[in-house]
Amino acid sequence: MAQVPQRFFDALAVRTWCGLALSALGRAREDIDAINVYPVADGDTGTNLYLTVESAAAAVEAVFSGHEAGDAGPGRGPSLAEAARAMAHGALIGARGNSGTILAQLLRGMAQVLAERGEGTRAEETGNEGTRAEETGIEGARTEAPELRRALRRAADSARQAVAHPVEGTVLTVASAAADAADRARGGCDAVARAAYEGARTALAATPGQLPALERAGVVDAGGHGLVTVLAALVETLTGEIPAQAPGPYTRVGDTEGECPSGEGGPAFEVIYLLEAEDAAVARLRQRLDALGDSLVVVGGDGLWNVHVHVDDAGAAVEAGVEAGRPYRIRITHFGQGDVHTTGGGRPPRERAQRAVVAVVPGEGLAGLYTEAGARAVLARPGEPPASGELAEAVRRAHAREVVLLPNDAELRHTAAAAADQVRAEGVRVALIPTRSAVQGIAALAVHEPGRRFDEDVVAMTSAAGATRYAEVAVAERQAWTTAGICQAGDVLGLVDGDVAVIGSDVTATATTVLDRMLAAGGELVTLVLGDDAPEEVAGHLETRVREAYLAVDTVVYRGGRQGSLLLIGVE
Repeated sequence: MAQVPQRFFDALAVRTWCGLALSALGRAREDIDAINVYPVADGDTGTNLYLTVESAAAAVEAVFSGHEAGDAGPGRGPSLAEAARAMAHGALIGARGNSGTILAQLLRGMAQVLAERGEGTRAEETGNEGTRAEETGIEGARTEAPELRRALRRAADSARQAVAHPVEGTVLTVASAAADAADRARGGCDAVARAAYEGARTALAATPGQLPALERAGVVDAGGHGLVTVLAALVETLTGEIPAQAPGPYTRVGDTEGECPSGEGGPAFEVIYLLEAEDAAVARLRQRLDALGDSLVVVGGDGLWNVHVHVDDAGAAVEAGVEAGRPYRIRITHFGQGDVHTTGGGRPPRERAQRAVVAVVPGEGLAGLYTEAGARAVLARPGEPPASGELAEAVRRAHAREVVLLPNDAELRHTAAAAADQVRAEGVRVALIPTRSAVQGIAALAVHEPGRRFDEDVVAMTSAAGATRYAEVAVAERQAWTTAGICQAGDVLGLVDGDVAVIGSDVTATATTVLDRMLAAGGELVTLVLGDDAPEEVAGHLETRVREAYLAVDTVVYRGGRQGSLLLIGVE
């Protein structure tokens, strides 16, 4: 489905941009990771960018949720200033690695200008015709174009200032080119975004000629490629069109993230922390950290900073932060050996289990079922999907050498993949089985055997999940176009393999139609998972239907609790 363009760069545009950028980085993450070889071949640039934008998007969603739950009135949302500041703050506290830290400063630079302009612009939703910005004392989209140009310029300049030793042929070069192209653009915000994207894309293609490491590889910069991906999402936000992809083909990308190379023989540790400190103390901190190592990037302001540096003496880097203010969320990574956690004193580590299963489940009832089956359940409440950091932490808490991860939702595929990569970097063997529904996860768990070889177990679980067709019955929240026609708010929807197949008015009748369609292709076992709001009679009716109309087909019923949908159906 095409993205509905935003007329103005307002709070809703910020929300849409963050969501589209997150999705785009999710699709590109593995490719960017695979070509991240410089200054340290740790293969995490795409993941770091994804995690940074994920944090920004979550912060923006939180601001919108706060307004929806408050006294702003129906359909009212945050101002542009509130949304922009939330985006910047979320990126700052969630920034990972050189790439994420620089991207956080780019977003902060943009947010500073947007907040200055957007104090009076408040988001408002309008029916079935998409969204718009209700302007209070501010002119329309065309007159906002100068502010978007200025925001892109502030972003590029502030990111360059945050890097201790800028190098051309990096993401900084790409950001500056985007700002230069935006300055020359004429027209509304859509024209400015297109110009910035094309300028960045052209600059990215030229990076091999600016940096010898890239020229030797014959390719472009990975951090710059990530920025082009984010700008492509901005174009899609403002035009509804997906622009051409970043330059290719290419095989490997030298990723300097704007810094002098560490390379082989460089510092042993990456140190990252958030810091509460005054500006003067941060200025002294920059000087001290610059003398300790390289790849120094310090971003933020207004008393909160994100510090990133590569050093040989990690303790000295943390001590410098203590002298400057209050460091927290300290993360130390030994290149080639994953994370070094500073907790636990000198105690010997607890022995790891050999294997564990971590699964995302949509309701308390299913969480209990999965736990009884030996899995570690991560509860995803309706409208609150877990972030990759939460999934990564669940995998860590499983404390196993081998972990099978079941996302149980097609929308969580990129999130789960990013979580898996985070923990793999720490030495844990993680297999992601792309389950799209909790009933597929149930099928996978049914054949799980911890005693057999990991690869064999993963293959068996993947096969069982793939052989399970899935469906759900839910109530439409609003009027919408679907693959089965137009639905109205309150209609009962039957979705088969993720697509709307039936639109009805009765839950039991719709569920029966969906089940009949699924069993028309055959099956041996039907799994029904009832939500709290499902009619009491629906399970009995479906069990009777299977028993009377389909010979040799068994039925099993579970209570899912508050799982979002009325009913989940699986057919194996």
